[in-house]
Amino acid sequence: MGQGGNSSTSGGGASGGGRAIALIGPYLSGKTTLLEAILARNETIARQGRVSDGNTVGDSSPQARAHGMSVEVNIASTDYLGDTYTFFDCPGSVEYLQDMRGVLPGMDLAIVVLEPDEKKIPALQAILKEVEDSGVPHMLFLNKVDKAEGTLQDMLALVQKASSVPVVLRQLPIYENGIATGFIDLALERAFVYREHAPSEVVPMEDAQRRAETEARYTMLEQLADYDDKLMEQLLEDIEPPQDLVFDDLAAELREGQIVPLLFGSAEHGNGIGRLMKAMRHEAPGVARTAARLGVEGAAGTCAQVVKTIHTSHGGKLSVVRVLAGSVSDGSVLKTAAGEEIKVSGMMNVFGQDTAKADAASAGATVGLAKLEEVKTGDTLSSGGGLELAAVDVPPPVMAFSVAAKERKDEVKLAASLHKLIDEDPSLLLDHNQTTGEMILSGQGDMHLRVALEKLMTKYGVSAEARRPRVGYCETIRKGTSIRGRHKKQSGGHGQFGDVVLDIKPMPRGSGFVFDNTITGGVVPKQYIPSVEHGVKEYLLKGPLGFPVIDVSVTLTDGSFHTVDSSDMAFRTAAQIGMREGMPQCAPVLLEPIMAVEIHVPNEATARMNQIIAQRRGQILGFDARAGWEGWDTVQAQMPAAEIGDLIVELRSATAGVGGFSTKFDHWQELTGRLAEQVVEQHAAA
Repeated sequence: MGQGGNSSTSGGGASGGGRAIALIGPYLSGKTTLLEAILARNETIARQGRVSDGNTVGDSSPQARAHGMSVEVNIASTDYLGDTYTFFDCPGSVEYLQDMRGVLPGMDLAIVVLEPDEKKIPALQAILKEVEDSGVPHMLFLNKVDKAEGTLQDMLALVQKASSVPVVLRQLPIYENGIATGFIDLALERAFVYREHAPSEVVPMEDAQRRAETEARYTMLEQLADYDDKLMEQLLEDIEPPQDLVFDDLAAELREGQIVPLLFGSAEHGNGIGRLMKAMRHEAPGVARTAARLGVEGAAGTCAQVVKTIHTSHGGKLSVVRVLAGSVSDGSVLKTAAGEEIKVSGMMNVFGQDTAKADAASAGATVGLAKLEEVKTGDTLSSGGGLELAAVDVPPPVMAFSVAAKERKDEVKLAASLHKLIDEDPSLLLDHNQTTGEMILSGQGDMHLRVALEKLMTKYGVSAEARRPRVGYCETIRKGTSIRGRHKKQSGGHGQFGDVVLDIKPMPRGSGFVFDNTITGGVVPKQYIPSVEHGVKEYLLKGPLGFPVIDVSVTLTDGSFHTVDSSDMAFRTAAQIGMREGMPQCAPVLLEPIMAVEIHVPNEATARMNQIIAQRRGQILGFDARAGWEGWDTVQAQMPAAEIGDLIVELRSATAGVGGFSTKFDHWQELTGRLAEQVVEQHAAA
């Protein structure tokens, strides 16, 4: 049974071919509800669940239930008129777009779900840019049409602004008392009235509706004729094109990425579902065309792409693959792009959180392969090996937490669990900061990271503490000094004796550390000079302010030794004593890292972004139109690393959740005054 007791998985046995459809769109646009409506209409589940009731096939993980949003891709298949359709319900939050990116390349079609809400157009544009760049054919489903305000033409203009491909209106809404109660199909030239969670019924068109339909249909045909000379000739000669030609053009131009059809309905009420399914059936390309787009055409044998990795609570790792050519069965031997041989030992059909045993999968099918430990999302598996489809880029992280196990006994388990999370979601990154000693988990935003920590607890039983990472401050000096470091200790038997004179000087920014010596006459024997350098370097790991010291030169100019008591350790200690006494005399100063920041925002938010940068001690270097993004700007700035920790939270608040940025280290800058005092005090307390 599926989650909520309202669904049933397909039984074991073979997974036949079929189409793979991605449901994508902005956050809260209704993708999970649309999947639920499709499954209910095709009687794959007994009744349509509701996200708010926590009984849908999608969003059935504890984290999705708790937050009321998709936090991972959900997979479910259904049969429609004899064909199998596997749907990938992708999260809409910008923090979880990596799941969509991993899935998209292997899809036959993407259904972009949107709302009649002008505020969500920038988010729609960001998602449409992703799908356009992927080359995947796509159509639009305007959801919540029953709640639409304003005219359809206004909404169509907004949607077209977000799409670089011409949007073709496929339907006209029928309004009654300001509420959409049905639609006119412009290709079929028929009017339909909605029925709650049931197929729409054909009704006669009124005269006013017929006139509106004639005008809208002609506009649709004109758009199609831009790519069909025969249709253009018929329109110029006032010849009514045959319906078959219209449908052929709709299908061909969708598959070539020349148009984006727009349909509408209400997933919550089950309206518009039948027409959407028919459009998918007649117009979406099949797996052969998808394989050709990915460069698999003509490849001998089997080819499958890993589109998602799942670590199940009890069954171990599951690599979800789309079979693009050939077939896969239990016991099949496949090879990675590097030629590594893997044997399939366990296949599963995936339905929401449920799995059922499968024995074979033919081209077009989606299936989970068990326990392929070395295989990751995006990998290509083939019978001949050496085949590698284009890799999916991982976006740069925009936020980070320092994580540590609450209990020492969980440290090893924490590291292993984090690696499983990253295997499932490559947009999570794990790094060990050598300077601060922290384990840093980076991701796409606050919710992204918090959900990852929740999964550690609920899925893997590891309780972790998280906090803002410490900034990697350094320090340097403004002036030089010459200092003697002398270490003498007598403790019975051989004593310890080391004596050095060090010349400490500041270096230009970016010079690093330089050690030299001007020893003459053997006052410090050659064999002890490396020990002096070693002692200096050890001290520089933590200078007088408590931070690593950079851009300093130290020259050993003089010293003395004892034939019996001198040793490597004695001279290391003498050097450390000299540095410890000399560095405070050199006007130490704190250095903070300054980052080069590139920020992408819709242009209506650019002015607000400039304020945010200024409030965070940043310096704006300039801004320009974002290449390939109509209505967006790219702002170039420099900003202290200390101000970037939660920048993404404020940035997304100012941009309806769509703004983003990337950073890289630019230079070190002196930090003085009260801010510097606070940094030193906090570091000492920590």
